[in-house]
Amino acid sequence: MRRIPILPTIIVIAAVLTMIALGIWQLGRAQEKEALLARYEGATQSDEVFKWPGDGEGHEQLLYARSRLTCESAQDISTSAGKSVQGQPGLAVTATCNAAGGIAVPVVLGWTRAVELPEWSGGEVEGIIAPGPRLVLDPPQAGLAANAKPDPGDLPNNHLAYAGQWFFFALTALVIYYFALRRRWRDGQRSEA
Repeated sequence: MRRIPILPTIIVIAAVLTMIALGIWQLGRAQEKEALLARYEGATQSDEVFKWPGDGEGHEQLLYARSRLTCESAQDISTSAGKSVQGQPGLAVTATCNAAGGIAVPVVLGWTRAVELPEWSGGEVEGIIAPGPRLVLDPPQAGLAANAKPDPGDLPNNHLAYAGQWFFFALTALVIYYFALRRRWRDGQRSEA
């Protein structure tokens, strides 16, 4: 008679059920992410221009929408790797915009290949709210070329792959446990003989 060990079986079943639950959770996250990406894509198609949301939580709701801001002054102009609107590699020029109410907003002034930092003192600007949050100016400022616009398509949506991995791990655990039981039973039969 083949005996199944109780404690190891309970542990394996609990692990497999946990992995399946994580896979189902990832499937739900995939649907949520698809809805979020659709909302972001809708924001990129809209011509509506919003006031910069300030320091609150409003940035997440307005990601990829157009926004307007008055920079009373600017500081900390710097560069980082960036792409032009045509996809050419170069430098994205960023400044800290000091707005009303003491709000400091990172703004991407534009794109360049030049190493020298441009002069920019602020003013009324408009652009697209990007993750960070930061405002990617459109049109660019300080005589710079247009930086690549933030694209919600650049955000990863790996949840289906993660769900598949969890389901695969659950199946693998069951297969390994089956072979472990089979070997135990075979070894038991040999010792009885």
